[in-house]
Amino acid sequence: MDLGAITKYSALHAKPNGLILQYGTAGFRTKAEHLDHVMFRMGLLAVLRSKQTKSTIGVMVTASHNPEEDNGVKLVDPLGEMLAPSWEEHATCLANAEEQDMQRVLIDISEKEAVNLQQDAFVIIGRDTRPSSEKLSQSVIDGVTVLGGQFHDYGLLTTPQLHYMVYCRNTGGRYGKATIEGYYQKLSKAFVELTKQASCSGDEYRSLKVDCANGIGALKLREMEHYFSQGLSVQLFNDGSKGKLNHLCGADFVKSHQKPPQGMEIKSNERCCSFDGDADRIVYYYHDADGHFHLIDGDKIATLISSFLKELLVEIGESLNIGVVQTAYANGSSTRYLEEVMKVPVYCTKTGVKHLHHKAQEFDIGVYFEANGHGTALFSTAVEMKIKQSAEQLEDKKRKAAKMLENIIDLFNQAAGDAISDMLVIEAILALKGLTVQQWDALYTDLPNRQLKVQVADRRVISTTDAERQAVTPPGLQEAINDLVKKYKLSRAFVRPSGTEDVVRVYAEADSQESADHLAHEVSLAVFQLAGGIGERPQPGF
Repeated sequence: MDLGAITKYSALHAKPNGLILQYGTAGFRTKAEHLDHVMFRMGLLAVLRSKQTKSTIGVMVTASHNPEEDNGVKLVDPLGEMLAPSWEEHATCLANAEEQDMQRVLIDISEKEAVNLQQDAFVIIGRDTRPSSEKLSQSVIDGVTVLGGQFHDYGLLTTPQLHYMVYCRNTGGRYGKATIEGYYQKLSKAFVELTKQASCSGDEYRSLKVDCANGIGALKLREMEHYFSQGLSVQLFNDGSKGKLNHLCGADFVKSHQKPPQGMEIKSNERCCSFDGDADRIVYYYHDADGHFHLIDGDKIATLISSFLKELLVEIGESLNIGVVQTAYANGSSTRYLEEVMKVPVYCTKTGVKHLHHKAQEFDIGVYFEANGHGTALFSTAVEMKIKQSAEQLEDKKRKAAKMLENIIDLFNQAAGDAISDMLVIEAILALKGLTVQQWDALYTDLPNRQLKVQVADRRVISTTDAERQAVTPPGLQEAINDLVKKYKLSRAFVRPSGTEDVVRVYAEADSQESADHLAHEVSLAVFQLAGGIGERPQPGF
């Protein structure tokens, strides 16, 4: 390790005084002008991680659904998964080290993780369309090269595409070709094969309006659309030609405001969807004949996908174990529908993609989606082999179902939640089942719910268990919530501390919106009183 060169280069990417950042689920995120030193240092860390794992590591420059003036960075581990928790700690430590401590921190990480510094390193880099991203990705490259790492800069990519590239490179091309054309071809071929099986004639089901959040999704979908155009026609909105990234558009805006994005005219019963800024989340929606807005979120996406997979398995006669993984935020109606109607087991984990992904890996087929539209399906290697064999050996009807499942497996980006991949899966299933968007929406009716935030002096006073559905501390809080919940029909409520700020998040659902609102307000008051609320007492009314 050439410590002299690192010190010299590090001075060109100096850390602002007093800035402390935390590597979380989404990596580092803050205002773009504060990130130069972080990018350089994550280039260094990626090289150490690559040497330690003897694998290609990815670095993605993006702040996803954050405003355009923000940016961020996250590292991608060898199989396209998120960075290992112990390395998240190293990332935080390295990003916050003062200049004079940099060398010591790098040596500490190398020793703690038994990194062989003679080992070759290879890092791949992608970035979103933010004005700051190109310069910041150059800082990552500076970090990689000063530690002697090799790199390939893919330039503009969606976040899931970078995950895909890492996965391909570390599986010797078995998963797919590590090029953008390889990605387009793999997904499109599977999609076109699937939609050929659809019996519905005409193209009433086959056109889709896509809000691209003025982000990278527009660029990549435009490059890709001719590959799958015989199966689907997409009309792009908020394509980055004039609006600001994530401003009044994108999956997060649509979900939180429960209305369509700016710049998209919707006729009644037209199918529409929104990506977020880096295209790793998707939500669907439509207007009914009366002009009412209907959101189809991650829960309903997971329900459509897992129900279809279960039907195919029954058709083939395979008894593989399939599971759906949700968080406490999943609507109670979706859980009931999956367990009672579709007979698909449902498991609950803590909030955060890494927890969902990890749990989903325990099944032959694991489907996970957060309500915000981030998710995918994972298939064990044994399942992939079994289905391939079935597609070749079974009699006609069963073979057809096995072939469909084989294409579905190819269509999912198993490295990460991917809006483009998920969109194609959804469109294929709707076409194959001959479902309209309203029929999909009518699978079950969401219970009315309300989410609120309560400011507290210190969020750490709240600790939870049972996948964040029960509060352990402060004393008396869970008992208070239990008593409040008893007052309402079909109700539940939980509280959890925010991961990033001193607020406690409250979720309540009940049989009517009025009851859900009252319950959320009463739970907020209990949090305020028992968990050290600050500022104004929570007020009723929304």
